[in-house]
Amino acid sequence: METNEILREQIFEIVNNQLKANNPPETKKTLNRLIKLGFSEYESKQLIGQCITVELFEVIKNKK
Repeated sequence: METNEILREQIFEIVNNQLKANNPPETKKTLNRLIKLGFSEYESKQLIGQCITVELFEVIKNKK
């Protein structure tokens, strides 16, 4: 498995865990809003995952 595939799976796991735990609740609200806008569930999770990736990069970059 390529590194990108592994990272993608891990990001999707984070999204799914957030949805399952409803923590933060904004993840579920955002998922529902994106689906209402016409995105598929998969596409919506990808978009949420992109936001998580940006946040993770900032944490790593700034050593927070």
